[in-house]
Amino acid sequence: MRRRGVTVLLGALLTALLSIGVLGAPIPYVVLGPGPTVNTLGTADGKEVIQVSGRPTSTSAGQLRLTTVGVQPSVRLRSALAGWFSHDEAVVPRELVYPPGESQQEVEKRNAEDFQASQTSAETAALRELGFPVQVLVKTVLAGGPSNGRLQVGDVLTSVDGTPVTSASKLTELIRAKPAGTSLKIGYTRAGAPATADVTSREQDGRPRIGVEIDQRQPHPFTLSIDLGDIGGPSAGLMFALGVVDKLEPADLTGGKIIAGTGTIDDEGRVGPIGGIAQKLVGAKRAGAKVFLVPADNCAEAVRNPQPDLPLLKVGSLDEALETLEKLRSGGQPTRC
Repeated sequence: MRRRGVTVLLGALLTALLSIGVLGAPIPYVVLGPGPTVNTLGTADGKEVIQVSGRPTSTSAGQLRLTTVGVQPSVRLRSALAGWFSHDEAVVPRELVYPPGESQQEVEKRNAEDFQASQTSAETAALRELGFPVQVLVKTVLAGGPSNGRLQVGDVLTSVDGTPVTSASKLTELIRAKPAGTSLKIGYTRAGAPATADVTSREQDGRPRIGVEIDQRQPHPFTLSIDLGDIGGPSAGLMFALGVVDKLEPADLTGGKIIAGTGTIDDEGRVGPIGGIAQKLVGAKRAGAKVFLVPADNCAEAVRNPQPDLPLLKVGSLDEALETLEKLRSGGQPTRC
């Protein structure tokens, strides 16, 4: 009996040690959890997130909070099991966050670049909303190209076949909407005088082009910048744009509430879908948000992952987001997911 007892004890000890080893072994997964939220109308690291000089700014009684996802890149089985049983976290294959062939540092660098691009697009969309249009200028005319002799460096391109050019991406979209070899009527202004030129597009690199390099500018009589580090990806665009509008307009967009949200934004003000909506909803709830602005294409996922007493408001553009906030302030009924 004594020998049997020792055997059982040793077996139990060996099993425990093996279990500890297995539970501590790294696995090819990452854990996603709620990340920090930031009030775009406030400060971070002692500095205003949205900085304006040369124009008065307003203050708000509420907040406009961007939301993020925290990523645990090195996961052991023990952490994965905890994540699988958690309502606030998600365990996903590592390649969904860190694609094969890319290092963690490369992914983080790309996320930082996307974040910077989102700030630029947010500024562009917000300034358009505030009455400062984008100008698309000819920077170079390709020698022997379709526009040679028709357009000049410095021309401001205003339309394609009568459709307004509202951004550099819009110009590209309009040119690519018709096959190469199509004659396009390009509207432009030169030295302040409007004119048009007939330009036949040509195929280059598999796409129709008109043989010019362009630049985009947006003149405004003040300086504007967004200063927020240690956050990556493009999903803060919508909340940055709303923050810029709020600071530069007298009206308080928040109505005194804590408004959270997410969504990419492009120069035209269109709001796009993002990842990690479930974790962002958890972060918003913890931050005291009273409503959450959800990109239209994320609504189905958001509805599957609700937080108690956190209404999900559907938005597809900056205009729709502003209309939604106006309805909230006036007691109306914004569109829900």
